[in-house]
Amino acid sequence: MTPSDEILDIVDENDVVVGQAPRGEATARGLRHRCVFVEARDAEGRLFVHRRTPGKPVFPSRYDMFVGGVVGAGESYDEAALREAEEELGVSGLPRPEPLFKFLYEHAGHSWWSYVYQVRCELPVNPQVEEVAWHTFLTDDELARQIGDREWVPDGLAAYHRLRAFRAAGTAS
Repeated sequence: MTPSDEILDIVDENDVVVGQAPRGEATARGLRHRCVFVEARDAEGRLFVHRRTPGKPVFPSRYDMFVGGVVGAGESYDEAALREAEEELGVSGLPRPEPLFKFLYEHAGHSWWSYVYQVRCELPVNPQVEEVAWHTFLTDDELARQIGDREWVPDGLAAYHRLRAFRAAGTAS
């Protein structure tokens, strides 16, 4: 099965499942589905940052400060967060990512309910070559200085700004 054949739950504005569709169809038709964003930090607290591969169907070759992806049909956000983080980082035995908050992302024909997580990855990473073209670990200050210098995935950038506001409000570490 190719990624575009993966079956996703299609959801309404309240994140209630209203149907299912293959990922390729959901993307092409702009059907609202579910997605996870996992902020992965190393043992030193630095953030995993990467550039997506050019073959990605959505936002190819753009930079991202989250690992993650779509939630499969019948899969929970928590299950998807762990699966996606382990796949993209190329590790197994990762601690369960901690859920932080959920938001509806809508922009330029794309719409998905997005759950943001955080996880500490103290294991050596071996990023998935199909997903990650380049990676590094950056401090928060280094990332903040690079926000205007690179082409970031727009949904990840939205999640990043929401996460900064969430933390500034004093509701998370």
